[in-house]
Parts: sequence; C-alpha cells; structure tokens
Amino acid sequence: MISTETKIRVRYADTDQMKMVYHTKYLEYFEQGRSDLLREIGLPYPEIEKMGYYLPVVEAHAKFLKAGRYDELLTVRTMLTDIPQVRVNIEYAIINEESQELLVAGYTVHGFVDAKIGKPIRPPERFLEMVNKHFQKK
Repeated sequence: MISTETKIRVRYADTDQMKMVYHTKYLEYFEQGRSDLLREIGLPYPEIEKMGYYLPVVEAHAKFLKAGRYDELLTVRTMLTDIPQVRVNIEYAIINEESQELLVAGYTVHGFVDAKIGKPIRPPERFLEMVNKHFQKK
C-alpha cells in the first residue's frame, strides 16, 4: 500500500449555510490528496500530462459520516492499496485532526487516456514502475 497525508484547514468559503463543509468540497479534498499521492510516488500530475496521458475520474464515491466545520484542521489520508491493472483505484479517509473522528470515507476510480487521440489505454509502463517501486519499499 502507498499512502500519504494532506492537511487542509477548512476555509469559510468551503462551508454552507449550516456552517458545515459543503459536500462537493470533499471531492476537492480528495483531489488534493490524490495530487499529493502522485507527487509522493514521483509522478506529479503535470509529469503524467507531459508523458502524453490524462488520468480522468471515471467513478467517485463518498460516504459522509460527520460534518467538517469552518477552521477545523482535516487530514486527508489517500491510499493506493493495489497495483493498477487497467484502472487506478484510490481510497480516501478524511479525519478531523483534533478529535481523530472519521468524517468522510470514499474512493475514486481513474482510467488512463492517451492525450493525443482521447482513447482509453492501459497504465503506462513508467507509472507501473513507479508504483511497483513504492509498493516494494513499504
């Protein structure tokens, strides 16, 4: 398993009228965690694009257990638990840093797309090499 943690302080703009984190903001928090995970394995998203690939979200799921609130510090734990075959499955846990309560659990599924022709492809060899390298470290 490869994992990383990202700290996010809830901004006022992230909350709704009930003073809770608006549900769609959690997907943005997932995105920040995912970007940090890709950077951790040595392939930040801009590098993947330079290689000629996109990594679009093809599925997203979030289970909202408790609300995050303005100015709370959250930890986004982002995990790659399996070596990708065709699609990349990334899991997330968003935790309130102070109480250590799990607020949101979820996952996203990504496919690789050849940027030139817009067609789905298997994960590029370099991506698999970097993932395998990190799986062997852990």
